[in-house]
Amino acid sequence: MSTPRFVSLPPGVRRTTVETPRGPFAALEALPGSGVPERCPALLVPGLTGSKEDFLAVLHTLAASGRRVVAIDMRGQYESLGPDDASAYTRAALGFDIAAVMDALGPDPVHLVGHSFGGLVCREAVLAGAAPASLTLMSSGPSAVGGQAAAKARALRDAIPQLGMAEIWALTLEPGYLGRGIQREIVAFLKARTLGNSENGLVHMSEELLTAPDRVDELAKHCADTDLRTLVLYGEDDDVWDPRLQAAMAEGLDASRVVIPSAAHSPAWEAPETTAAALRDLWSDTERTLK
Repeated sequence: MSTPRFVSLPPGVRRTTVETPRGPFAALEALPGSGVPERCPALLVPGLTGSKEDFLAVLHTLAASGRRVVAIDMRGQYESLGPDDASAYTRAALGFDIAAVMDALGPDPVHLVGHSFGGLVCREAVLAGAAPASLTLMSSGPSAVGGQAAAKARALRDAIPQLGMAEIWALTLEPGYLGRGIQREIVAFLKARTLGNSENGLVHMSEELLTAPDRVDELAKHCADTDLRTLVLYGEDDDVWDPRLQAAMAEGLDASRVVIPSAAHSPAWEAPETTAAALRDLWSDTERTLK
């Protein structure tokens, strides 16, 4: 679980709701200083146990280049409501949600960024027909997680039905955060986020993370056929998907690749300026070809 750099909102960022035919999605929105976007918008999608707040450190910087930037909670995450129905949390269903949010942010094409499990969801959206201006897979892999990351996802999936998130928070998560010296204000936010998640959503999304197939070849063909610009971005010390796997994925996709120094699995808050610069470069280059 990642820890946001900020709990309060920085200047120029506001809480809002994106309304879609598939339901409302809680969001953070940043606009350029003029208030008038002149470039394509961007949509940022968090990972399994994350939320829109994971992108707080980059939202204002990304919007300053002249665009509307929106980060959302996916269905069942934190402040976006989710049903108990397991079918709502498949990668495909969540991908349709992302496509609906992209449509709501139009009419200009949307730069799409998916972090971790959010990258797998964004991949599904694209392969199902969503047409972003560009696609960034941030700290996301070619298929299901393995190793310690898989063990953690299985533990979460199996513990929730037995204990519930309130008990998991009290027994393991809160003591861990406090033991690491994390500020109580941030711990309070993390508690609200943890307990705000749909428990069924976490169970089923964990299973989706554990069973995701390798679709690199399909995505590579799609990108080649549609000229979709793709970036694979990750921290040099990523401990969820091995950086070597992500490098191989970038090669298989014929995608650009940026490795963020001194970052692990959450470069958007571990190295926000470097991460924002890489995204701005991709987006600006892409927009020159769209004109």
